Amino acid sequence: MKTMLQEIRHTLHQLAEPSGQEHHTRDFLLQHLQELHPTRIHTFENSHSLLVLFDSGAPGRTLLLRGDFDAVRVPETIDLPYTSQTEGVSHKCGHDGHATILLGVAQALHQQPPASGRVLLFFQAAEETGDGARQLLETGILDTYRPDAVYAFHNIPGVPLGQVLCRPGSFTCSVVSCDIELTGHTSHAAEPLKALSPYPTARAITDRLLALNRYEMSRDDFQLLTLVQFRVGEVAYGVTAGEGVLRFTLRAKKDEQLQRLKRELQQIVEDETARTPGLQYNIVWKEYFAASENQPETVEKVRQAAAQCGLEYSTKEEPFSWGEDFGLLTQHYPGALFGIGSGTEQPPLHHPHFNFPDELLPIGVKMFNALLRV
Repeated sequence: MKTMLQEIRHTLHQLAEPSGQEHHTRDFLLQHLQELHPTRIHTFENSHSLLVLFDSGAPGRTLLLRGDFDAVRVPETIDLPYTSQTEGVSHKCGHDGHATILLGVAQALHQQPPASGRVLLFFQAAEETGDGARQLLETGILDTYRPDAVYAFHNIPGVPLGQVLCRPGSFTCSVVSCDIELTGHTSHAAEPLKALSPYPTARAITDRLLALNRYEMSRDDFQLLTLVQFRVGEVAYGVTAGEGVLRFTLRAKKDEQLQRLKRELQQIVEDETARTPGLQYNIVWKEYFAASENQPETVEKVRQAAAQCGLEYSTKEEPFSWGEDFGLLTQHYPGALFGIGSGTEQPPLHHPHFNFPDELLPIGVKMFNALLRV
């Protein structure tokens, strides 16, 4: 028989909505939260996120726990009784499980309110695009509460179920994406020499950028530039290509390294474009994820909570190479992002066969509740 948390996760899995479009998911969570009668529920005009307050009314710490709930644009390809009802979108990162766990914490706080201080539960939309944390900070609402510490977790495939991973310093990389737009002019395809094609420049830029890669995560100067798209021209067989776009994702262990890498990319694009008179470029930066910098004090709290829960704890030697927008919150408040293993046989994040394991739900709730006590 399904537990209440399993029923909730399966419903969230069916609702699966991409970043910025989580209307039904937000409404479903809001309905459940209203039934738990927290001190206050903050909603926002420009975001589907929810900030839920449980206030003891007595002096004490203010702690924030985060659970994200947006899905990714990966089609559901496994046969589930609760399969995604949104075409081309599914919960292949496990945010259905993250949000369910945070709702489980809300249920626990309803049954046993905090004896002192305040607890904020941040149900976050738009994590996958890097917008959700930024939107919360821009509202200024956290200036009112000034959290003493902020915590979040991500499920980690390939790690034994329930094993807790954390580390001081960067837990996930600093990541940003960009479009490099190149504009020349077209000609008739029968007269290609009369066009100003961006292809030679696009190829030169790509070769130079990929040569900057330092793949070894153990290096302090690790950096990775990934070519996402290389396109010149349109599907018009009578027209020579006159414009194009290169899409890259850049990542490094720390923000400082990422900013240096951005400047180097800018210089390379400028240099190579200048070799072809008349060719114009424009760089559009998007989807920025700050490195999630964990403070030693909050990492120790994570270790203590894992011990209280009887969970195995492991210090990760290197950061994860993917980005997490929780890093924006740890830029402003002490905190820690940690991982909880979702099973050694679990496919990787964003894989078509990934499915958040229901067995992790009570473990996550227990871990978050322990963090409120240590």
